[in-house]
Amino acid sequence: MTLSSASAASLGCSVAYSTQSQWSGGFVANLVISNTGSSAINGWTLTFTFPGDQKVTNAWSATVTQSGENVTAVAASYNADIAAGSSTNFGFQGTWTTSDAIPTGFAVNGVACGASSSGSASASPTATATATASASATATTTSASPTATATGTGTTSSVAPQLHVSGNKLVDASGNTFIPHGVDRSGTEYECVQGYGIFDGPSDQASITAMKSWGPVNAVRVPLNEACWNGESYVNSAYSGATYQQAIVNYVNLLNANGIVAILDLHWTDGTYTGNSSGCSSAEATCQKPMPDAAGAIPFWTSVAQTFKGNDAVIFDLFNEPYASRATGDTTTGWSCWLNGGTCNGIGYQVAGMQSMVNAVRSTGASNVLMLGGEEYSNDLTDWLAYEPTDPDGNLAASWHSYNFNTCSNSSCWTSQVAPVIAKVPVVPGEIGENDCAGSYVDSLTSWLESENTGFLAWTWDDWSGGCSSGPTLITDYTGTPTNYGAAYKAILGALG
Repeated sequence: MTLSSASAASLGCSVAYSTQSQWSGGFVANLVISNTGSSAINGWTLTFTFPGDQKVTNAWSATVTQSGENVTAVAASYNADIAAGSSTNFGFQGTWTTSDAIPTGFAVNGVACGASSSGSASASPTATATATASASATATTTSASPTATATGTGTTSSVAPQLHVSGNKLVDASGNTFIPHGVDRSGTEYECVQGYGIFDGPSDQASITAMKSWGPVNAVRVPLNEACWNGESYVNSAYSGATYQQAIVNYVNLLNANGIVAILDLHWTDGTYTGNSSGCSSAEATCQKPMPDAAGAIPFWTSVAQTFKGNDAVIFDLFNEPYASRATGDTTTGWSCWLNGGTCNGIGYQVAGMQSMVNAVRSTGASNVLMLGGEEYSNDLTDWLAYEPTDPDGNLAASWHSYNFNTCSNSSCWTSQVAPVIAKVPVVPGEIGENDCAGSYVDSLTSWLESENTGFLAWTWDDWSGGCSSGPTLITDYTGTPTNYGAAYKAILGALG
């Protein structure tokens, strides 16, 4: 791109490159582009050069392509404009074999930029580099050259494990058993469709650091809204479609960079349902439905799978809490609807069954572990094994939810109904909790789960008005101050070491 002298004179920029996480063979980088010129940048393309053999594997908040050592990052729609004196950022994950040298030659829209770069504490770089060139008044000045390079020192990776199913266990790429312990992060299922935003509360590094301060949190479940991801017309465009998708991608990447597995859950879907236990009469994705709708859920999972395939540190929870049996009127037809979908008694829309959603994910080439919740709001696993879908990758896990107000809420039921499933396939308790602002239920439940070498995630890491009296919420602020219920769960996590 060639700029006129006048355009180049008004464009000034600097780029701050930082290594957020680094290990032998890989890294996560963040780049901050600052507009130091006198006029706004309306649409930016950043170019730079890798001196080493780094390869970009995925990126967020920009479209990043690479040709040899030359890298090009093009702004996303929501961060394309940078006002004078303002900045924006994007990030990426990459690999390297022989050298992780600091990039050089940063330029925005063809104009060379001053740059600085550094490693994070977790990256343990051996040196830092500061570029000495300032932003150029023309598009042809010499690029900045850093005075030193930073290379990884073989520190342990903080990136989340790549998971698959082996027998009745989740295991990482080395075959080590992975037992998930963590929290649910509610908000991304309702904020967008209600017109408030995307996240309910912060989604930054500080908020994740607060979660990790409670103990060995290695999994976070993120509820999603079908209509927001698909960009349906009734959702505010500021919070849907590509913008919503990118926000989820950014959060997943940040979780993964912190060593945390992300569980993406299809929580709310379209479909008119006014039968037994109806949550709302709306056809829109504003409440829990008995099963997902084929018209929206299949495109949803196809898109989500295409977005995250190749990253097995992301688990797909196909549907939050099925209750097809309540809609159809009996257990047999309910479980048949659960598996096969289609036309189901009592449900006025075409249902996406578990098998069709498994097929949709696998059709993209994604091999991610899939979680499938049982009946009765994922609390009933009695027929899960009998109705287990076929999966060519053999990467299915049962999702189980357990609260003090559920039917299966005592050790006798857990032993008779849940333990037989644990013996055959991985069981992930994606939601546990209690609605009494206390901790006796989660204390007994987690003790039982630990005796079965099974993990758990607590609902929910949200600061809701009314605290735990408004539901099983763990915190009173996003620095991690616990409710009474949260204090009990924090102690459980802390005891894990």
